[in-house]
Amino acid sequence: MKKSSLEIYNFLQQQNLLENSPKFWWPNAGEFEVVVGAILTQNTTWKNVQKSLKNLENFLTLDSFLSLHVNTLKEKIRPSGFYNQKAPRLLQLAQNIQNEFGDFQYFQKKVTREWLLAQKGIGEESADAILCYACYRNEMVVDSYTKRLLKTFHIEFRNYMQYKKFLEYGFEETFTCKELNLIYARYHGMIVEYNKIYKL
Repeated sequence: MKKSSLEIYNFLQQQNLLENSPKFWWPNAGEFEVVVGAILTQNTTWKNVQKSLKNLENFLTLDSFLSLHVNTLKEKIRPSGFYNQKAPRLLQLAQNIQNEFGDFQYFQKKVTREWLLAQKGIGEESADAILCYACYRNEMVVDSYTKRLLKTFHIEFRNYMQYKKFLEYGFEETFTCKELNLIYARYHGMIVEYNKIYKL
């Protein structure tokens, strides 16, 4: 019999996978840095993203990020790969955030999934990562780690939204609305950490 998402969540919780992690698992949750990290992590490892973020350590607010020239940004994010593509997209995204919302705090409150998906270089996984970890929204992130873990439970779906729907099923009834964002943030974090340990 296939496990439910809640059963998988409880199984992961018993492993103490996040005992050395930040509260929301993603470093510096709630900051503009998460938006940058969510784009940089596409097609690379988090270790490489960390190198790029270290290079950007004085430019990780919306205003300071927008002061960067595209060529300077390319050099700083070189460790993340695809820097010729990621740099202009990141700067355009930052500019669009400023133009549409004025500042990062208003973006956090008002941005929608649809708006994010309309931005060049943002797919469903990146949009949900930004919503969950930068904006504290009740959105579960689906990535390759998620698919690998679910496959071990003989659970596979055809598309992103089917995975997301499965993962979120039953959580609204079990937890309060205030708890949900932290639950989803840590659930995704546990999935990633479990994969790293067991090399799925």
